[in-house]
Amino acid sequence: MFFDTRPKVSVHVVQTNETFPCASDESLLQAMLRLGRKGIPVGCVNGGCGVCKVRVTEGQWRPLGPISRAHVSAAEEAQGFTLACRVAPVTAIRLEVAGKFEKPFQKGFAAAAKP
Repeated sequence: MFFDTRPKVSVHVVQTNETFPCASDESLLQAMLRLGRKGIPVGCVNGGCGVCKVRVTEGQWRPLGPISRAHVSAAEEAQGFTLACRVAPVTAIRLEVAGKFEKPFQKGFAAAAKP
């Protein structure tokens, strides 16, 4: 059995109020998936679809690969927008889901559960 001893920082998803640990050498999205969490929408996991677009409101991150300008413009990136599958945390992160699935969070879970 593998025990992950890598140092971790916390990642907090505002819409779900969930926090999970992320190693500094893994993407925000991979950490969430590894733990079976569901705060950030998941698409292709390699930067091509833009589904995991988030806005980092607190903390610092570093790129793990190119971020498609089709999904995150340079102006958006300057405002904290990025793709969760393409960045790793440097410090603790607080983020908001900003991609295609942002709207379901705005109504809350109770409203989404009604038939």
